[in-house]
Amino acid sequence: MRVRLDATDWRILKELQANGRISNVELSEKIGLSPPPCLRRVRALEQAGLITGYYAALDEKQMGFEVIGFAMVGLHSQAEADLRGFENRLLGWAIVRESYMLSGEADYILKCVAPDLQTFQDFVLKQLTAAPNVAHVKTTLTIRRAKFEPGVPIDLSARKE
Repeated sequence: MRVRLDATDWRILKELQANGRISNVELSEKIGLSPPPCLRRVRALEQAGLITGYYAALDEKQMGFEVIGFAMVGLHSQAEADLRGFENRLLGWAIVRESYMLSGEADYILKCVAPDLQTFQDFVLKQLTAAPNVAHVKTTLTIRRAKFEPGVPIDLSARKE
């Protein structure tokens, strides 16, 4: 069941998505609400599952992770048990930072972050392609990031109460 949000909730979500470290006092000032009801609303949004967590966005390159690659994975079987088996396996691969099940040619796309090309290649050859049920893997490497805007596109002008 979808949660019904009013204009204030949308403003809170937009501000928190832009800056998860904002204090409750700053947030309340930005949205025009006193701190106690602002905090109650944030807690309610968390409890409703709309806010799933807070994290720091790290610069991969400065952290020594030079390679961002994507792997498109096709499976032999798409039976639910086999899909779950693959998903459970990829949860243990630290190099895989995001994974999405797809429709179309590939069954999954994996975003991988590695310190160097050799580490990425070793993962693809020794773990990914060797995994049970994996039929084929196509990889591509990024050249540079053109946009990074996590979250959802919140357009307050289009939101109605």
